[in-house]
Amino acid sequence: MYSDQEFISQKFKSVDFTGEDLSEARFIDCSFENCNFSLTNFSGARLQNAVFTGCKIIGVNFSKCRQLLMSMEFVDCLITSSNFSDMQLKNTKFVDCKIIDCDFIKSNLQNAVFDNSTLTGTKFENTNLASASFLNSRNYMIDPTKNIIKKAKFSFPEAISLLTVFDIDVSF
Repeated sequence: MYSDQEFISQKFKSVDFTGEDLSEARFIDCSFENCNFSLTNFSGARLQNAVFTGCKIIGVNFSKCRQLLMSMEFVDCLITSSNFSDMQLKNTKFVDCKIIDCDFIKSNLQNAVFDNSTLTGTKFENTNLASASFLNSRNYMIDPTKNIIKKAKFSFPEAISLLTVFDIDVSF
């Protein structure tokens, strides 16, 4: 139904995309509010200025989307078991999200914003997080020896987790 379709400036509200095939679809300047994207296929899809608000996103492989001109924003979303690896995600916003067991391996997340988000079990490896913001974020495990974190922003006390890799004891 959505495969190979083009949608420009469309608003999708409370649409259940569970298991849908959105391959080769083009979503330009579209917003998704309270939609369900469980096991949705985005292979070859184009997401340009796509805003996801209050959405449930489970088992989605965003790395199969078209990367050219890709830009997305996530606000107050539940994102679980999804893949954002090997992607150019500069300036991407993940605000007030629960990002659980996701992969951001070898991605460029320069200036990305993860503010007020929970990142339980999410992997950052060989990832560029330069100038990214993790203010008031929780449960992240970022190895500063395997990621670029220059000028990234973190909040106390969660920033202490950056020392975990060094196997040291920190006393207060």
